[in-house]
Amino acid sequence: MMAMPMVGRAPAVAELRRAWAHVRDHRQSITAVVTGAAGTGKSALVAAVLRGIETTNVLAGTARVHSPAPYDWLAAVLAGCDSTGLDVPVDALSWLKQDPDVPRERYTPDALLRIAVTTVRALVGGAPAVLVVEDLHALDPASLNLVAELATTDLPALLLVTSQPAGAAVSPQLTERTLARLTGRPGAVRRHLSGLLPAQIGEILQHVYGGEASSPELAEAVWRRTEGNPYRLSELLAIEGSNVLTIRSDDADLTAREREVLGLLAEGMSNKQIAAALGISVRTVTVHVSNLLRKTGASSRTEAALWALSGRRAGDHQAGWRDNRRAARTQSSA
Repeated sequence: MMAMPMVGRAPAVAELRRAWAHVRDHRQSITAVVTGAAGTGKSALVAAVLRGIETTNVLAGTARVHSPAPYDWLAAVLAGCDSTGLDVPVDALSWLKQDPDVPRERYTPDALLRIAVTTVRALVGGAPAVLVVEDLHALDPASLNLVAELATTDLPALLLVTSQPAGAAVSPQLTERTLARLTGRPGAVRRHLSGLLPAQIGEILQHVYGGEASSPELAEAVWRRTEGNPYRLSELLAIEGSNVLTIRSDDADLTAREREVLGLLAEGMSNKQIAAALGISVRTVTVHVSNLLRKTGASSRTEAALWALSGRRAGDHQAGWRDNRRAARTQSSA
């Protein structure tokens, strides 16, 4: 996937780097939460922040989306660290690492939470650190409790959390409470990433294609197709290449993923079958289908499929549907 320049994100990067400088200079804990819909560049923002700070003391982890287990975040951290010599019970450390052969009933949840905090504290070692928690919305409840607990400790750390809105979470209510606890801390930083504006899309197009991409109309057309989503934009540029320069504002403005869904829709697949074919959730397929109906002007899945099979643009797809319907009636009566 093509890397996007950090257009429109510079103020957020600068604020998060200032937060790190405060942690480094004053040995205090600061929580920073970056929220935004899928594809708005949360991970890219974190990567940009980390590139601009001088520390090797970074503990980073995320969720196992397809098979979540207790303390996923810490298990991911431990997988990338040398945990030998930590002052933590060996069997508890094995449990937190999610080793397969560890007894599951020896510790109570409260005891495990205390041991998990102790483990993170031992890994940090008293030096200023950055704790990166990505995809908070997909984390298991035990990890959510640990992250909230870490925000209340006196660790000299920048707790840098990314998350989609709570409504998209595995556990919406628990995620919402955790986000509220994190952003309610004194000195907490909160940034919400929205889509890019057409002018910002234009900056990126000129960065990639030079003067050929200086047209405001082109920027508007690409913005309409991607809805300002940085991930969709990078996907579009990677797939279409220089063909992006020929995009017109009267195109149907479908993303590459939406075209995939539309193709499978035209093959008669259900949402469940499309989800299995593309390796995404049924809920995500539902969202794509809804977007397809809106963008093509179709009133049903059947009409959207006919639009795809006719290969017509948005301006004449209704005539194509009428032609197809008449042909279908003629065949049935023959």
